[in-house]
Amino acid sequence: MKLSLNRSSSLKSRSVIQSIFKERNGFIQYPIRVSYIKQPLKLGVKIVFSVPKKRFKKAPDRNRIKRQLREAYRLNQFEFKSALDQLETGIAIYIGFVSDEFPAFSLLDEKIKLSLIRLVKELEKDENET
Repeated sequence: MKLSLNRSSSLKSRSVIQSIFKERNGFIQYPIRVSYIKQPLKLGVKIVFSVPKKRFKKAPDRNRIKRQLREAYRLNQFEFKSALDQLETGIAIYIGFVSDEFPAFSLLDEKIKLSLIRLVKELEKDENET
């Protein structure tokens, strides 16, 4: 079981990121906001993490939180990706940090895990509706 987070899983396309916000699919699992759009299966999972400059003025603070978010996702991605494979869909995900306080890693890990479970449930619900 490979638990790395490759560069190929990074979401870099500005147009895809803008379309994530236009679609307005998502939810808040405090202290993180998750927004997403479905994509073709061949694109797999693309993800971007964001911490607002408005809440954390210093770049090292923002980078630390983004590193923690990436690590929490990396540790929990295996089950998420296997669930997506069963649904036969790809996804582009935006994860933004919305709190004003520094989080404990254990809190972020728990919230990312809950968010990924909720995301799979929402995708399953969308599949059943169509």
